[in-house]
Formats: sequence, structure tokens, C-alpha cells
Amino acid sequence: MSKMAAEGGGKEANEIKTQFTTREGVYKLLPNSEYSRPNRLPFNSQGSNPVKVSFVNVNDQSGNGERICFNVGRELYFYIYKGVRKAADLSKPVDKRIYKGTLPTCHDSNALTATAESVSLLVGFSAGQVQLIDPIKKETSKLFNEDRLIDKSPVTCLKWVPGSEHLFLVSHSSGCLYLYNVEHTCGTTPPHYQILKQGESYVVHTSKSKSARNPLLRWTVGEGAVNEFAFSPDGKFLACAGQDGFLRVFCFDTAELQGTMKSYFGGLLCVCWSPDGRYIVTGGEDDLVTVWSFSDSRVVARGRGHKSWVSVVAFDHCTTSVQDSEAPAEFSGSDEDFQDQVQFNGSRERANSSQSRLSKRNSTDGRGVSVTYRFGSVGQDTQLCLWDLTEDILFPLSRTRTHTNVMSGETSTNGNNSATPSNSPLPRSNSLPHSSGNSPNSHKPSIVDSALIATGVSKFATLALHEARKERHLEKDHKRNHSLSYISNKSSDKLNQLIGTRTAKTDVAKTLGTTLCPRMEEIPLLEPLVCKKIAHERLTVLIFLEDCLVTACQEGFICTWARPGKVGLLSSQNPANSPSGTVV
Repeated sequence: MSKMAAEGGGKEANEIKTQFTTREGVYKLLPNSEYSRPNRLPFNSQGSNPVKVSFVNVNDQSGNGERICFNVGRELYFYIYKGVRKAADLSKPVDKRIYKGTLPTCHDSNALTATAESVSLLVGFSAGQVQLIDPIKKETSKLFNEDRLIDKSPVTCLKWVPGSEHLFLVSHSSGCLYLYNVEHTCGTTPPHYQILKQGESYVVHTSKSKSARNPLLRWTVGEGAVNEFAFSPDGKFLACAGQDGFLRVFCFDTAELQGTMKSYFGGLLCVCWSPDGRYIVTGGEDDLVTVWSFSDSRVVARGRGHKSWVSVVAFDHCTTSVQDSEAPAEFSGSDEDFQDQVQFNGSRERANSSQSRLSKRNSTDGRGVSVTYRFGSVGQDTQLCLWDLTEDILFPLSRTRTHTNVMSGETSTNGNNSATPSNSPLPRSNSLPHSSGNSPNSHKPSIVDSALIATGVSKFATLALHEARKERHLEKDHKRNHSLSYISNKSSDKLNQLIGTRTAKTDVAKTLGTTLCPRMEEIPLLEPLVCKKIAHERLTVLIFLEDCLVTACQEGFICTWARPGKVGLLSSQNPANSPSGTVV
């Protein structure tokens, strides 16, 4: 991996960075805040599942409310997270578990029910099981899909349903998602299903069981694995990133397809929502980050900076900003001035307030208001990239495009692509008939409610296919040395021709150059504000918190990067000999 990341660069390019600078100031790595296995030795990651990190706030009165959970190989750890305030004490985990026969792949805590005395933590495994544990009480409550009668493939992602104490959603590499209720059992025989709803490239089934049992619902989405899914900030919509290269966005309650996007090449590996729910960012095997407008159902921009597959994308809710002005926001002055200017969301718990504020500001269709979204990405190239999505990209006709971090692509001969205003949605030939993405679906019956009712399933009409075409799985021949980052804009036509030739038997030729998957020269191309090599092994985690951002690599090191002005007490401490990098 180190050799791969080093291609095309000298000695300086191969050095592990311990700080980086943006307009708001300097982000610094805190070596004493590094979390890992207690022995601090690099983990032999060959053939192992990605290291994943999850957080939960237990509202502890002492001020140490954050808890961190991470998996390394067969091991699962749960610690009090001290962040930028105090050094990490790896000798005192709240809970530690070592599994045999199967590996933990992902985990999620229920923020709604978490307290200092109890946390409901879900853990997914490589053999398909899902475990519910309480790491504080050190209890194991339940094991779902224990006999692998529901799905035998690895769990790729799991999350508690927003606002629910009992429901959670699990995706598998089989391409299925299952809705569970923690209060129900799974049964001792394989479940029998009946169709509840279907549409283009997806089917939703409900269990035929007369008694309540898991799973409540089974979603079969696209072809190949569902690599990750994400709920919108309001919990109403579900975005799925598939190995078939498609982003599909559903209304979660009605299971209706709201929009679709196709990757430029290869599978999609990660997905996230903007804090206001207006935009979705994806990353994947095309080495690109892609920004998709949910309300307009179109690709807004692509970002090129990674030299290999993009593992994680995430929005920074603390740096995303809005201002009442005609000019783009200028970030200047001290760190404190910057924080006062743009940080309207002080913690993850205030996400709803930031969402409402952004929605209110954006209701002006971008006129008279300056909007900047900050998001980040990490990849298998061991690099961290930060990106700014500004209004000259979001509203290309309402502003003069002066942003210095945007590379203008070749002028489109069509004229109906990147120059299309955001208030004039492009034709949605790639999705089922539907109204605006932000319209309420309260008049639609909820499939979650219907799954709890043994009778009355027949009243749901099957959705007619908008276009009866079957998507075929892309050939998995994309190698890291075929990275799009090494190919210039001038060769994009040649690349498009090459891809079209390779996959003539697939739908790539049908989608490339459409609103589903615009050509490279048809939309703006972003350049990263920051692009730094920060690890020896591939990066698997990027999480933005109030005072810091958190990254992790496959060696099992979870790193804390203090935001500008947030270094605090740890800045005066003597840095430990960190195995994760060299100070530069």
C-alpha cells in the first residue's frame, strides 16, 4: 500500500503529515489522543475487514459524554473518548471483546436510548449475524440471524432507524437490506416472503409469518452488494450505495424510489448527506467524489484528488456555513472570529437546528445568500482530502464563477448540462415518476406499519416500471493502477470510449452522457482544498466532531486531529512516539 501511494512522488510526498492548513487555520494531529489496541502495535491487516469507528454521546454529567467503539481484526473495543481534552488511556477500556469464527465488520449505538449506565450497541459480522450488546453493563442481549437462515453473506452496514428505540436496518453483500425489531425473534426456519412493493431494480418483501418475527422487511436493491446506506438528516429518506455503481434514494416509509445516479466507473463504496438534506456525496472505485442534488436529481459536481478507491465521505457540519451576502464567504481573521462567523452548529446533537437553518436559507434558491458546504473524504491511497462546495458550483447561473478551487471543464457543446439552473430540474428519465424530492409523503401508506400487519398486504399496488430495463453488474476489472486520477481531462473522451468498449454488454453505454451519469467535461470538476497523506495503510474512517476530526487506518490506529484553536491542554504535552506517522 505504501508503494502504491508513493507512485509519482518524491520523498516529501511519502512523508506522513501531522498537520494541515485551511482558511480557518491549522488542524493538528494529537499523538496522545490516539486510540488503538492496548499494545499500540500495528495490526496485520492483510485479508481483514476494514477498521470502523462509531461514536455515541451518553450525556454524562462529568463532561466526558463521548464514547468510542472500534473494531480491529477479531477484537472490538469500547472506550471513553477524551478527544482534545485529555490523553487516551488504553489500559482501561469500558469493554473489550474477542470473537472466534467470525469478524466484526460494523457497529452502531442507539443515540436515543444511550445513558451513562446503558448503551444499546449493534455489531454486524462477516458471517452475517448481528449482535446486540451493552458494553457498559457488559451484557449480550440478543443475536439476530444466529443460524444464518436470513442471510449468509457479510454485513456491510447497519444503523438504528432514526427516532426509533427498537428498529434497525442491516445491509449485506448479497444486495439485501433487512429491517429488524429488537423485541422480535428471528424464528427457527428460513423466512418466507411475499412482495410488498417493487420498482425499477428493487423489490421490497414482507414476511409471511402469522406471528411477529424478524425480519419485518427485506429490500433487494440493484445487483451486487449494498456497500453502505445513510438516512437523511430528517430520517425520511434512505440513500444506498451499491456495488453495481448506482446511488438509489428511497422514501423510507413508502419504499418509493426518489432518484438515481450512476458512478462514472465501478462500484460505489460510501455515501453521506449534507446537514440540510439537499445534497448527497458518494465515493467509490472511480477514485472520484460525486456531489448529487437530491432536490434536482442531478449530478452537481465531481471531485478529483484521490489516486485510488474512495473509502469514506463525510460532511463537516461545523464548517458548513451560510451568510446573507452577494459575494462568496471570505474566511479571514483569527480562529475565534472564524468560529463565531460560521460555526452555527456546536455539536452533533444540534444537527436538527443546523438543518432547519440551512433549509431556511436555501429557500431563496441561492440568491442573496452565500452557501459553503465542507466535506471530506479518505481513500485507499492513504490520503485525506477536504473539499468546499460553493454557490458558484451549486447555482452556476446566479453567480460569476470565481472560486479558485474549481477546475473548469471543457465547454459543453450541448449547453444543457452544467449550465442548468438549480431551480430547473433536469428530466428524470432515470427514476420512477415522483414529485419533488422534498415533498411530503404523508399521504402514502408506510411499509413499516404494513409489515407489522399480517393481513392487508394486497392493498399495495405494485409500482409499474418506468423503463423496463435490467441493470447488469459491471465487470470487476478496475485495478488501482487504472486510477482516473492519473488521466487528464483531455483524455476523457478516449477513456469514455474505452469504458464503453469494455462494458458493451452492460448499461454503461446507455447511461454515460445522460443526467444519470454526465461525462467529465459536462459538469464542474472540484479540486481539494487539502490533500495529504496521513497514514501508512489505507484509510477506513473519517468522522467530524465539534472540536476535532477523527480518522483511522487499516493498521488499527484511530487518530484525533484538533480543529484550529482547539488543541487545548494536549498541545503542551510531550508527544508520544506514535506508530502512525512521523512529525513533519
